[in-house]
Amino acid sequence: MGLILTVTAGLCIWIAVWSLNVSGLDATFIGIGLVLLAIGIRNLLPSLPGRRD
Repeated sequence: MGLILTVTAGLCIWIAVWSLNVSGLDATFIGIGLVLLAIGIRNLLPSLPGRRD
């Protein structure tokens, strides 16, 4: 669920940044960065101390 919310937030940020006359590609990199950060956190959380079985 968190990944879907991150993609939605990235899309909203992309639209907002693109409307400020920033290159569409640059705005896309911000969205891609958010999604990669969310995937990294999602993969890292099970490995943290206190969250193992």
